[in-house]
Amino acid sequence: MDTLELVRLNLLSPMVLAFALGIVATLSRSDLKIPEALYTALSIYLLLAIGLKGGAELSITPLAAFWRPALVTLGLGVVTPLLAYAVLRRLGRFDVADAAAIAAHYGSVSAVTFIAALTFLQTAGIPYEGFMPTLVAILEVPAIVIALLIARQRLGGAETLGEAIREVFSGKSILLLVGGLAIGFFSGKPGLEQVAPLFVEPFKGALVLFLLEMGMVAAKRLRDLRKAGGFLVAFGLLMPVLQGALGVGLGTWAGLSLGGATVLGTMAASASYIAAPAAVRIALPQANPSYYLTAALGITFPFNLTLGIPLYFALSRLFHGG
Repeated sequence: MDTLELVRLNLLSPMVLAFALGIVATLSRSDLKIPEALYTALSIYLLLAIGLKGGAELSITPLAAFWRPALVTLGLGVVTPLLAYAVLRRLGRFDVADAAAIAAHYGSVSAVTFIAALTFLQTAGIPYEGFMPTLVAILEVPAIVIALLIARQRLGGAETLGEAIREVFSGKSILLLVGGLAIGFFSGKPGLEQVAPLFVEPFKGALVLFLLEMGMVAAKRLRDLRKAGGFLVAFGLLMPVLQGALGVGLGTWAGLSLGGATVLGTMAASASYIAAPAAVRIALPQANPSYYLTAALGITFPFNLTLGIPLYFALSRLFHGG
């Protein structure tokens, strides 16, 4: 299957089409709304399901196969926020607070984009390492901490750093993902089989509903593109490609398969809009949300969901000599 066919397959998948429907609903001022309680329940379900499946796979994964990808992922969590901050400060001329806030988002990872990458590979019949959800937990936190440390060094405000870090660790995305990993790891494959009718089979259907809501949320951010400016739009499109290529290359070097390197590249290319905004709101209240939320959710998320994931797969195939 060539890259163009995979792009077509991705664009016509129920998940991406549901996301597009959400955008259309908002732009056409439809009265369509996903109840807040259902949105919260879906996010809890998706994160816990990913954790459970990843933990079950991790329980049968030898340490020798895991430690290099884990180390590479930790390195990405340090390098990507530093790279994003340098680009934003030197080329974009953003002030320290805004540059650090955006860098925190682009160094961290979008769990929904990660889930979309797994679904893309499953649909295409491409295998990947089962421990990838563990790498999400490893990548989520360091980038946010690094970006906030940069801001603290430049601006002061040490009293807010600890609270922001606590917010990251206690936030639902990390708590559910790590908690699900622990449950899946200790209960193993037999434990996962017990809950498979709820957490495995209905997964893609729940993802369709969740992405319908995400389309509506992203469409609201599209209206802020004028405020964001041309540089930030370019940053939101080009930075993911650069970081995605870095993730794919390092993942291949660490021994990940074609699918695994694709997922790591997608993780590196994604921008957090759950954990990072919560931490930035506490530690950098002076940062402009129109910048970091519009870039992450209005620009990078739609790009990755539609074109980015097939692109990172093509890069992975290139790195693997395919």
